[in-house]
Amino acid sequence: MQAQIDIGYDQLVKLVKQLPKKQWVRLKNEVEEKAASTSKSPDMLTFLLNAPTFNKKQLDEIDKARMEISQWRTK
Repeated sequence: MQAQIDIGYDQLVKLVKQLPKKQWVRLKNEVEEKAASTSKSPDMLTFLLNAPTFNKKQLDEIDKARMEISQWRTK
């Protein structure tokens, strides 16, 4: 069961300030964890964009190997 409540930023801050210290630390850790995981995405994107790619010759060799394996399997 989920409930969704629309509250303003000021109300949210007021509610968070009323939390006991233990719950405040837990909430803070959750928020920081979420922020850290979203900041890793651009690193992965950068990695993928800068990753090496196959050239035409390499792709042709792969296609040739696939055809040979396919012929070998059908015999």
